[in-house]
Amino acid sequence: MLHTSITIRPPFLNKDDLPMRWTTCLTAATFLLSAAATAHAADAVKHRILFAEYGKGENRLVEVAADGKLVWEYKFPSIAVIFQPLADGNIVFAHGGSPTGVDEINRDKKTVWTYVSKCPQVLGCQRLANGNTLVAEQGPCRAVEVNPKGEVVHVTKMTTTEEAFHRQVRNVHKLANGNILAAHEGEGAIREYDLDGKTVWEYTKVENTGEALRLDNGNTLIACGTQKRVIEVTPAGEVVWEFGPKDAPELNLTWISSLQVLKNGHYIIGNFLRGQEGKGAHAFEVTRDKKVVWTFADHVLVKSLATIRVLDDR
Repeated sequence: MLHTSITIRPPFLNKDDLPMRWTTCLTAATFLLSAAATAHAADAVKHRILFAEYGKGENRLVEVAADGKLVWEYKFPSIAVIFQPLADGNIVFAHGGSPTGVDEINRDKKTVWTYVSKCPQVLGCQRLANGNTLVAEQGPCRAVEVNPKGEVVHVTKMTTTEEAFHRQVRNVHKLANGNILAAHEGEGAIREYDLDGKTVWEYTKVENTGEALRLDNGNTLIACGTQKRVIEVTPAGEVVWEFGPKDAPELNLTWISSLQVLKNGHYIIGNFLRGQEGKGAHAFEVTRDKKVVWTFADHVLVKSLATIRVLDDR
């Protein structure tokens, strides 16, 4: 038996050949499809986040789901602005009251590890890959490495011109080469120290800096605090990338306080809205070509935040 395949093609119609009502329908459909595509693009990026609220609101840890709903919170025992989420779900944070030091809590809000410092105030810390904890002590300014037993295994003296202890140092990060990268807020300086405390690199042209990250290319990403910008600096001190108020006025950049590099190469930037509560964004995600692809701007839930971390970075 012979089977014949027949393809039937409708005749090409120009829009002028259609009745007016069909032209109207096509125009409306095109508009709706375009609007849907735009909305989808705007809503494509969502994040589960954890942040430290600080300022006029409560001083607390807050977790917000990707749909914007509050799912977990924890009130700090005393002033705290820096924390680190761990792979097992626990969180380490520094607190600057009396006593001052570093705590690790679980999701049930139970303290599972603590280190009490003898210095006047600790506001920065980092859990290291070896299980030890790096503690940013102030007065004197130094980075103290503590093992899980609470024993001090190494002390790195750090240098700053800031005499008052409260703003001597914020975030400290141990680098792949074993050195320590520190943000000296009061002085407005970023310094890299070897384990003997020798300054091997520095950049001193910022204000109220809270964090700096060493990038894979060897450059350093710096949160420039009240300069309202983020910069990438080469080892020679050359600024090769910058994001500031002119790049996105709607964000109301006020005090750049925290940084996170996502696996896709984008940056999560914390914007401490001190004195600017209710305006702009608390945090945002920006690409290397300066496109803002996500913002967090819930001014009902939070007045201002100091540090923010995306939890769903894949």
